[in-house]
Order: sequence, then C-alpha cells, then structure tokens
Amino acid sequence: MAQVILALDVSTLEEAQRFIVATQGVVTFHKVGLQLFMAQGFKAVELVQKHGGKVFLDLKLHDIPQTVAHAVREAGRMGVHSVSFHLSGGRAVVEAARKMEPRPQLWGVSVLTSMTNEDLAVLGGRTTAALVPDLARLGVAAGMEGLVCSGQELALVNTLSPRPVLVVPGVRGPDDPVGDQKRVISPREAVAQGADFLVVGRPITQAKDPAAAARRILDDMRG
Repeated sequence: MAQVILALDVSTLEEAQRFIVATQGVVTFHKVGLQLFMAQGFKAVELVQKHGGKVFLDLKLHDIPQTVAHAVREAGRMGVHSVSFHLSGGRAVVEAARKMEPRPQLWGVSVLTSMTNEDLAVLGGRTTAALVPDLARLGVAAGMEGLVCSGQELALVNTLSPRPVLVVPGVRGPDDPVGDQKRVISPREAVAQGADFLVVGRPITQAKDPAAAARRILDDMRG
C-alpha cells in the first residue's frame, strides 16, 4: 500500500509540530527538507521522531563521493529512515554511500519535478523521458534503495530489476495550485502507475484543515 510523506517545508519547530500533530493518525512519515533542516538542524529530525514518525531527510546531496558518503553516515547516526542525493553525481557516489555504517536508505533523485525539457537543453539536450530511466538504472546497479522521480516517468521505471521503491513528489489534486512544480500527477494516477511513496506538502500544509486534506489524498490514492 502506497504511503504519503508529509513535507514539512516550514522554518520553525512550532510550525512543524502543528502539522505533525494535526495529521497524527493519518500521516506517520515526514520529510525534513532543506528549509527546515537549515533553520533547525537535528532538532527537526528529533521532533518527528519524538512524535513516533519516520523521517525522510530530503537534502538532495550532491558532491564528490567521499563527501556524500560521510554525510550519509551522519544521517544514519540521526536515525532517519532515508536520505536523498542527486544521481547525476555518478555511480561512485552511490557505491561510496552504500559502504557507510550506520546508514539510512539511499533515495536517488533523478530530475527535479520543477524542471522541463527546456531546462535540460543546456545540460546536453536530453529529455526527461530519456534521462530519468538512465539515471535510475545507474542507481539500481550501484545498490540504491529508492528512486525519486516525477509521476510522468513512473511507467518508464517501474519495471526496473531489482525494483527500487518509487518516490513521487509534485503530487497535486485537480483543485490544488501547481505552484513551481512542472511535472505533476494526481495521487490516484501515481499509485496506479506504481508509486510507493507520495511526497505531499502544500496541498496539506496550506489547507484550512490539514488532516482532512491528507485524508482526501489517501482516499484518492485508494480510488
């Protein structure tokens, strides 16, 4: 059964706790990303854990293999469930991070959901449909556990072997503002195409009733 990961894209522990408490019993997995982690550091991770939740540390690490590997080890010491890194760093990054102990699951980011083919033109002219599967195969061969991609590429990667867990940001319902996301998908479509985790932020955190918004997404996922 696919799960929702609530993106805590806020700056204060008070705001984060409000959303954690408001959705307790509905959501048990939370994303701590760059905004919250830069503002609050390990305290943000501790906050989620204090409330019994799992943490996806979404820092999208992108550096030389040794630096990423050591950062992954530190994430493991925090007790987070998973950490993200850019697959464009190359196979050696994944292989180095795999050797770290302790370590969380490695979730490789393919192409950001805010990017289009026009954005990729300056990076060699490849399309997302061509680049995402290649990055996914690189990560799988090197031993990563999860792939972060838009819903529009799910059909291209859900037959990989071994199959990584598929993590999909840019999830929007029919009435939700798209914002800065370019390659979006509905909860129902994402699950139908094989998504294991849906990362959802603003459709929940900007709703008048976050718990009700989360339930609507779960209902849509279940069809």
